[in-house]
Amino acid sequence: MSLFAALRLPREILFGIGQRHALASVASRTGRRALVCTDARFAATPVFAEMIAALEAAGIVVLVHDRTLPDVPQDTVAVCVEASRGFEPDMVIGIGGGSCLDMAKCASLLLAHGGALADYYGEFKVPAPVLPVIAVPTTAGTGSEVTPVAVVSDSDRILKVGISSPYLIAAAAICDPELTLSCPPGLTAIAGADALTHAIEAFTAMRRPGDPELAQQHVFIGKSDLSDQFALHAIRLLSRSLEKAFVDGADIDARADVMMGALAAGCAFGTAGTAAAHAVQYPVGALTHTPHGLGVATMLPYVMTYNRRVATAEIAIVGRALGLDPTGVEDDETVADAAIAEVSRLFAAIGIAPTLASLGLPEDRIDWAAEQALGIGRLIKNNPRSFDAAAMRALVRAAYDGDLAASAL
Repeated sequence: MSLFAALRLPREILFGIGQRHALASVASRTGRRALVCTDARFAATPVFAEMIAALEAAGIVVLVHDRTLPDVPQDTVAVCVEASRGFEPDMVIGIGGGSCLDMAKCASLLLAHGGALADYYGEFKVPAPVLPVIAVPTTAGTGSEVTPVAVVSDSDRILKVGISSPYLIAAAAICDPELTLSCPPGLTAIAGADALTHAIEAFTAMRRPGDPELAQQHVFIGKSDLSDQFALHAIRLLSRSLEKAFVDGADIDARADVMMGALAAGCAFGTAGTAAAHAVQYPVGALTHTPHGLGVATMLPYVMTYNRRVATAEIAIVGRALGLDPTGVEDDETVADAAIAEVSRLFAAIGIAPTLASLGLPEDRIDWAAEQALGIGRLIKNNPRSFDAAAMRALVRAAYDGDLAASAL
């Protein structure tokens, strides 16, 4: 297949210790009135006060919305927008975890175009640019600082829903590993496992011919040469440092690796997309109310095993990025098996639940979860091995039982 690539990213990405101090300068080039979206916990920290003071010292008028909730209930976005519309912001700054960044994206969308969030669910529903967003993550996992998607919880729907549009990509992403030092071990593990899942699913996603209309008709287009490079970079960094950051949260070098890994994974899946592990997590998460990153990571070894039949070469490359086969003498079959085993080992070491049963999925909802997962077409179509109803039920059953071999089907 001829070389093909596509990539959509912020116009500016800043990464490194202390880069949060660039926020005022970046914002000054963006506008003069900033709506800042964060949560109550981070809003109460000295570092947040320092960032707001720097913005105000630069002559930027600031309105802080500090009521962002996990998973962004869609009615809370309306509250934020209503409270800030009279302020007339010309930019939105998201500071916090993935939910704070998604809140900023959604607020910028409604402030620019009005209506309700439901008007924009799906792909390419945003009609034109939104207010510029500056994303400053304080966790290392979702990659929302560089992706074209915002995920919200809709009380009228069972599953979380996404808005996917290149217009939602932040104008700037500022990633400072020092902001993640306060993340507790459990959050470090779940966010980092989410990032590794993003990277592996992006790298093993379906590869499609480079039709000129592909990226014009789909936000997520499958793997390509450029997304592959970001995915592999993420896998290397996360494999060497996620466990270290989990064990010793003060290890700033490990924190930097994990944050860069999450950023690179976001750069990869923001164009390539994710696949079956994410599809299963949507209904499982709705039933169990478990964190997104935990659910996708629980599924990943089973999905890798299912995909191994058609993606042995890609999974072997993942294995080598994980540090396996350092001499390069092992065959792809052996390295692919080792890659799945290593992902399982790493996740067990950081406390990721090994089965859907341990996440709390009721056994009598296995078929429902499989049916719902199969219906999430934007993810299922991206999986390198196709599914029918029986295959999806078998995969979910295997993940419920903890039977990795059964997921190979």
